[in-house]
This record gives sequence, C-alpha cells and structure tokens, in this order.
Amino acid sequence: MKKTLVLLSLLALSVSSFAQKQTAKAIPTRKLWLNYLDKVARPVLSNLAADQLRLKMPMEVSERTDNKQGRTEAGYLEAFGRTLSGIAPWLQMEGGDAAEVKLRTQYRDWALKAIGNAVDPKAKDYMQWKGGQPLVDASFVALGLIRSPWLWQHLDEPVKKQVIDAMMATRGTVPVYSNWILFTGVIEAFFCKYDLPYDPVRVEYAVREFTQHWYVGDGMYSDGMEFHFDYYNSIVIHPNLGAILDVLNEKAKKYGAEQVRETATGQRYAEILERLINTDGSFPATGRSIVYRGGLFTHLANVAYKKQLSATLLPAQVRGALTAVIQKTLAAPQTFNNAGWLNMGLYGKQPGLADFYITTGSLYICMDIFLPLGLPDTDEFWSAADAPWTSVKIWSGQDMPADHALDIKK
Repeated sequence: MKKTLVLLSLLALSVSSFAQKQTAKAIPTRKLWLNYLDKVARPVLSNLAADQLRLKMPMEVSERTDNKQGRTEAGYLEAFGRTLSGIAPWLQMEGGDAAEVKLRTQYRDWALKAIGNAVDPKAKDYMQWKGGQPLVDASFVALGLIRSPWLWQHLDEPVKKQVIDAMMATRGTVPVYSNWILFTGVIEAFFCKYDLPYDPVRVEYAVREFTQHWYVGDGMYSDGMEFHFDYYNSIVIHPNLGAILDVLNEKAKKYGAEQVRETATGQRYAEILERLINTDGSFPATGRSIVYRGGLFTHLANVAYKKQLSATLLPAQVRGALTAVIQKTLAAPQTFNNAGWLNMGLYGKQPGLADFYITTGSLYICMDIFLPLGLPDTDEFWSAADAPWTSVKIWSGQDMPADHALDIKK
C-alpha cells in the first residue's frame, strides 16, 4: 500500500512538472512578462491618461495606517510613479514583434497623457507633490524619466515646465535620514540629466553617506545608521544610488571611483538575491514592505537590464528566477480584485502583511521586476536557452562552486 502511494505521488509530481513545462513552452517567456506587465499597469496608466485615476482606483490603506487621509491622497502618485519607473526601459526601446510594438505604442501614448494630467493643476488627477510620501514617489517619476529619455523628449514644452515645477516642489521636504536621501538625490539627477539647474549638495550628501559611511559589507548598505534585514538594498538603495552615479558620471564627470565600487558591490548583492529565490519562485518573507511582491527583486532585475551581472550569473538563469517570482507573486488567487487592481499581500490577498505606510498605490512597485523588458528580444537575456538558477541546481543535486562573501575595503 505504501509503495503504491509513493508511486502515485511520484506520478502526480511528474505530471505536474510536465504540465508546468508545457505551459511555459506554450507562452514564450517574454510574452508572459508582457502579459503580466499589461495586467498590472493597464488600470493605472489607462485611467490616469483619461484623467480618471481618482475616480476609478480603489485606494485602500493599511489597517495600521498612521494617517488615512494623507496616505490615501499620496497613494495616487505612488501608483503612477512606481508603475512608470518599472515600464520606462521598455517604453524607451524600439522593436519587437508586431503585437509588442502595438502594445508599446499604446503605453507610450498613455504615459505621455498620464504625465500631463499628473502635473496639470487643472486636471482632476493632479497629484500631490509636497510632503513626505510625495517626495518618495516624485523620485520614482524622476527615475522613470531618467530611464526613458524618449518620454522626456516627447512631452510638450508646457508639460515639461509643469514637471519641473512639480519636482521643484519636493525640495521643501527634508528627507528622513535613511534611504530617503537617495530620493532627493534621484530628483536632482533628473535635473542634471536634462541639463537643468540641479543642487550638487543634495547629490553629494546621498552619495557620500552611502559610499563612505553606510556600507556594511558583502554588497549591502545599512539603511541609515543601522542595518535592517529586509529588501531595501534591492528596492531602493542600489537602484537609486546606481542611477545617481550613472547620470552624474555621464553629465558632470563625477564619482568615477564610487561608480566602480557600486558596480562591484551591486554585482555581489545581485548574486545574493538570486540565491534567495527558491525552486518554486518563493523567497524569504523577511522585513518590512514584503507586500511589494516582485519589487523586492528590483536590483536583480536592474543589474540584468544594465548588463552588469557578474560572471557567476548567466542572464538565462536570472530570467528563469525572475520569471518564477513573477508567476509566484502575480498568479496567486486573489492577487487582483474584481476590477483588476492589486490587493495587499505577497501571495494573494494578505492585508495583515501591510505596514502602516502601505496603500494600494504602494503595491505598484512590483512593476520594477519588469526592467529587463528594456532589453531587445535578441539580447542574451531573452534569447539564450533556459538555464536553472542556483536553488534549482542545488536542490536537484547538481554540484557547483561554493558561495563566498565579497571582500572590499570601505
């Protein structure tokens, strides 16, 4: 009897594995990513482009919120900025098959109209740009515009002026002494990129604190004066610090040594993130902001997009690992409500996981896992044959080199 049950269990596992492989083959990976990108982003950008985001978007706040009215008001900019930052590289690139080109054309149109409504004081969807949380999400808009010069180049001049005014309004907010100083730095980097007057002191402050004071080792920074065991090195610190350094080195020829160091530490942290992804796409649910879903792997996605992966990581294995995360976190039951908006949770609807500052808008940072869609379908990331990621190798009995920490002097 026991042997029969074992055989049946093995057969079931074999059938399940075969079915999953057949499903994966039925939908090419890039198409799968585009389908999820569209599913998540469409409600945000289509409604904001139509000046109806406030009307159509249900804005829930954490049951532990500290300020329901304020969080609700800021939530619309959260949804917009985070969505834009994630799809910006894809909006920037050209090419792809006819279906992808058509989809990108639609999103480009929506994005331009959405930006216009977000910064137009006469629009119903004019965003709140002053205050603490608006500083955070204005930086995501700025990051989206840094990642996609096409968007900036195709904005009408009056809209550009309104974008600049909105970004200038954030200067009245003093950032928290933490990863928040990078948000002010990214906004100044946006000004620098497009040859607008920028404040080098705000940039210097962000760069120096992290590179000279807050690096704690093995590719990770503390979040302010103390190290936190969460995903903020991936969500904010590495991507934003890298963006600032990229722009300032390109435009002002500053921070060359810091950029070299950040590339090395960033590669190591990407290795760590890849190892955290289990064989089924799950990962340790540690630290705050866990409801950001795939956004917790922003840095790994960003390093792949920037083609800066270390020699230990094949682009194809990172593609496989990120695909597993996307499917695990976005295909779970009750991930979306009946109208297609994200619910709070990591695996489905789990409102108890939401920290006090979380709103429906916060959840759209999951869009940043889609950054590699900014690489053409001919790039190795998409075209190379499937390759197992580290967890798959180890837990299937494959031999591989041991992992080691990065040794680097402060």
